Amino acid sequence: MTYLMLFGGLLAMVLINVPIAVAIGVVALIGMVLAQGSDTLLNVPLTLFDGATSFPLLAIPLFVLAGELMNISSISRRLIDLVSAMIGFVRGGLAMVNIGVSMFFAEISGSAVADVAATGSVLMPAMKKKGYKPAFVAAVTSSSASLAIIIPPSISMILYGAIADTSIVKLFLAGVIPGVLGGGLLMALSYYFAVRYNLPREEAFSFKVLRQKLRDASWALMLPVIILGGIFGGVVTATEGAGLAVVAALFIGFVVYRELTLQHLYKCMVRASVQTAAVMLLVATSALLGLYLTEARLPQEMAQAIISVTDDQIAVLMLLNLLFFVLGMFLHGAAAIILVVPMVLPLVQQVGIDPIHFGIIVTLNLAIGQQTPPVASVLATACSIAKVDMWSTTRANLPFIGVLIALLLLVTYVPSVSLGLVNWVYGG
Repeated sequence: MTYLMLFGGLLAMVLINVPIAVAIGVVALIGMVLAQGSDTLLNVPLTLFDGATSFPLLAIPLFVLAGELMNISSISRRLIDLVSAMIGFVRGGLAMVNIGVSMFFAEISGSAVADVAATGSVLMPAMKKKGYKPAFVAAVTSSSASLAIIIPPSISMILYGAIADTSIVKLFLAGVIPGVLGGGLLMALSYYFAVRYNLPREEAFSFKVLRQKLRDASWALMLPVIILGGIFGGVVTATEGAGLAVVAALFIGFVVYRELTLQHLYKCMVRASVQTAAVMLLVATSALLGLYLTEARLPQEMAQAIISVTDDQIAVLMLLNLLFFVLGMFLHGAAAIILVVPMVLPLVQQVGIDPIHFGIIVTLNLAIGQQTPPVASVLATACSIAKVDMWSTTRANLPFIGVLIALLLLVTYVPSVSLGLVNWVYGG
């Protein structure tokens, strides 16, 4: 009964817009005091500190800063020009360009919101000017930006890996095929709508233009090669790769493109600090909740309760997908990982689900959650830039959400889609 009251209180605070980190902290403190008395509060500062000082989590502020540096330079514009030269000649090409650029940018920033902010402000006005309906424009931009949570490097995967004590590099590798497959499916759906509604083509294909745009974007294309090549090649860890991304972005911005100034750098660092502070406060307070849940043995009890009903992997995965789908409507991605993963991990381990496989399932669920109101951070950002109503955008977005759900089901019940590359590289 106490558990239900605490989590009911947590949900109530979230629904009245209390910051999720504050809500989690309050619930954790109340639970600890009720369970063990006020003396347990002496451990709170240490728990908060330990929860936010894990080495893998250092990658988060570094990737956030790298994304900000890329946003403020011309990297996103050069990537847009290159992808447009490659596939813009296809009917409805701008929609495909939008998806293609999101896939490129996902390999650099690791953040779907950063993806929308960087590419949407350029592409969405251009698409509307060409006659694309505003709701469709926002839907394509929002759904394709969520590929950033699947394609490495992904901030959500870093959080999951730190909490589940799982290899972040293997998670990155497992996200490659689902991410590319998701981008291809979204492009196929966009082409269907382009033919159906006779959407315009862009300029005719030209090798000369393609060579020019490829030359202009060559340094921008080096970023994912440097970051992912270093991580997958075993040269650097994911955290060191994030530091490498910052150094590379600074070099390209200051030395190569010469469009980054000290004033720009200051603004980037301020914005990155604010975003990082919000995430790390959430991580720290979640450590308190994790301590309470561990001592109360709630995750183990929940696992036993579900296993008493069924221990079939297919049924358990279906229940977990439903749980994350519903929670994705009300919680931001980081909050869902931090709040729910520690609770369900004992169940996942007990029924023999691979933690890497489960990590990709979690991140795909969160990608869908970014598109489903009322709390849909990526969708809200896209609607804000496109200046269109969220609910009309949601209607236009339903087919794209359907594609993401189909991808989720494929990854869930065909583990080789995510684990095939991992097993090929590492054996297994």
